[in-house]
Amino acid sequence: MAKRITTQEKILNAAEALFAEQGFEQTSLRQITTEADVNLASVNYHFGSKKALIQAVMARYLEVFMPKLAEQLVQLAERGNFTTRDVFDCFREPLSELRQVRKHGPTLFLSLLGFAYAEIQGHLRRYTMDHFGDVMALLLDTLHQANPQLSPVDMFWRLHFVLGATVFAQVSGPALREIAAADFGEAVAADQVIDRLIPFLAGGVDAASHSSTVE
Repeated sequence: MAKRITTQEKILNAAEALFAEQGFEQTSLRQITTEADVNLASVNYHFGSKKALIQAVMARYLEVFMPKLAEQLVQLAERGNFTTRDVFDCFREPLSELRQVRKHGPTLFLSLLGFAYAEIQGHLRRYTMDHFGDVMALLLDTLHQANPQLSPVDMFWRLHFVLGATVFAQVSGPALREIAAADFGEAVAADQVIDRLIPFLAGGVDAASHSSTVE
């Protein structure tokens, strides 16, 4: 017999689908309650606020993704002599693990992450740092080890450009896949975009610094 879904799960599933499609700012609690077929009081009872609901949606993924990423990074550090590409390759298995959360978990997570970054959801950044700050510190330290020539400010800019490219690839993914199919006859699944993205991201972080001074 199929497991009966709880009211909390109905709300989370509805919110996740709407957030991933429309973004956090454009999705109202009324839309979520309509999609979940619950009343507003249920949302307030289980989550208390829209921000708390957003954090709960992300937590389902982060609680799987972050420990797995930490595990991959520790294994990489133990191996030693690694490159930026090796660091970004550490994301592959954690993303794949998200299929245990939802069938299309990797795509949904990247879409949610994209909206979180594009819409400047500061509370999500604080939530992530409060709960997974050690993993973020480990990631940053590992990237610095792979790129000792980069100053902290260079790394800051390059990581934000990495995030920007990732957001663009995710938000524009459907259109890019359609163009690839129409113009080049290449069929690319949503989850395969990461295979195209990782070499680009690693190359961008590794690129030699150039002076901005004009002669």
